[in-house]
Amino acid sequence: MVAATRELPASGYGLEVDGRLKAEFATRDGARAGGEELKRRFPMLQIRIYDAQTHAREEI
Repeated sequence: MVAATRELPASGYGLEVDGRLKAEFATRDGARAGGEELKRRFPMLQIRIYDAQTHAREEI
């Protein structure tokens, strides 16, 4: 069975974990807080914040 791929958000911010979109947030601060919490608990993960407006990714 293959997992469905999630599309990038059209607005707001997305949280990418190891290259896969896992959550969406309305604000950058919310996405950063969620990403930092995951990184603190699981430091081996590659976590990025995706900005839908600029189509840019920021590494945490």
